[in-house]
Amino acid sequence: MNVIYILWLRQLKRYGRSKSRIIGSLGQPLLFLLALGFGFGPIYDRAGGGNYIQFLVPGIISMSILFTALFSGIEIIWDRQFGFLKETLVAPVSRLKIMIGRTLGGATVATIQGIIVLMISFLVNFRIESFKLLPMVFVTMFLIALLFAALGTTLGSVLADMQGFQLIMNFLVMPIFFLSGALFPLQGLPKIIDTIVTFNPLSYGVDALRGTLIVGGAHIGLLTDFIVLGLVTSILLALGSYFFSKIQV
Repeated sequence: MNVIYILWLRQLKRYGRSKSRIIGSLGQPLLFLLALGFGFGPIYDRAGGGNYIQFLVPGIISMSILFTALFSGIEIIWDRQFGFLKETLVAPVSRLKIMIGRTLGGATVATIQGIIVLMISFLVNFRIESFKLLPMVFVTMFLIALLFAALGTTLGSVLADMQGFQLIMNFLVMPIFFLSGALFPLQGLPKIIDTIVTFNPLSYGVDALRGTLIVGGAHIGLLTDFIVLGLVTSILLALGSYFFSKIQV
């Protein structure tokens, strides 16, 4: 447990020292909130959807968590190229503990990022409808973060260079985000889009976050959301542990 705690703390210290990383990672969520929230808000309202900011914010929080959690995997490649990973792996501790510590650290950083975006969203008139569900909001954020931090760890363990990681991230991130229901309602979608959304794990994270922040906001159902998030996270943690154990340094 000491190893897990040390690696978790190391990830947090890295995040805290990087002021430019914190500010830079907030740029895209702010752009989406302002451009889409106020740009499409009147159209969404006239179409009978209500307040688009209320609908949009859970999706933007999920986007921020997704980006931060997935890109935590690139630190494995970075550490491998500069020899830091070798120093960690030769220590007399199991690789499973090392992987769990790094993944929990990445997930915690991504959750903090999501909380910052949630706080900023109050400036654009977003309102939490039930503060009783606020603990569930944080649990949902952490589940989303842990899922994609585990995916980032898996990819970082398999890939050997940063360019390959970035290409795969660009290939994965945008489809995962745009086809999750983060920006549009899930009702009445074409069958092919509806099928993709159903198999997209972020769809369940966005739906759970929307359901905990907005009363009656869940389309799929909170129980289904948490079951799917838990199962997919468990599978990815197992895959990440396996591939991390096979790293050659």
